[in-house]
Amino acid sequence: MTKSPTIKIKRIYDPPADDDGLRVLVDRLWPRGVKKEKAGIDYWAKDLAPTIALRKWFDHQPARFDEFRTLYLKELDDKTEVANEIRNRAEDHAVTLLYAARDRSCNHAVVLQDYLSQDRSRLSK
Repeated sequence: MTKSPTIKIKRIYDPPADDDGLRVLVDRLWPRGVKKEKAGIDYWAKDLAPTIALRKWFDHQPARFDEFRTLYLKELDDKTEVANEIRNRAEDHAVTLLYAARDRSCNHAVVLQDYLSQDRSRLSK
């Protein structure tokens, strides 16, 4: 039986914690006001972020979140190599996905966390 991955999400502006494990920035752009030397980033997975076009269309509008989720999941299906790398690491160690969005419940990291946490056969393409 495969162990369920431990994948958390956290705003990059929240202080690092001992239980964060591998800290992965999942934004395409570096977050404003965050100094690289103090960010505590282990890996910057720009390729897992939504495309610029999708991010601009979504514009953090909650009314568009359901459609954004559908479109972003389709994008993620084309990024299985990077997704698998993070998912595999999460089977043995905690992984924390870091994002800069203000809305803690309506952002791409929420979708990505769900995508990586589920036992999805399509991740093993």
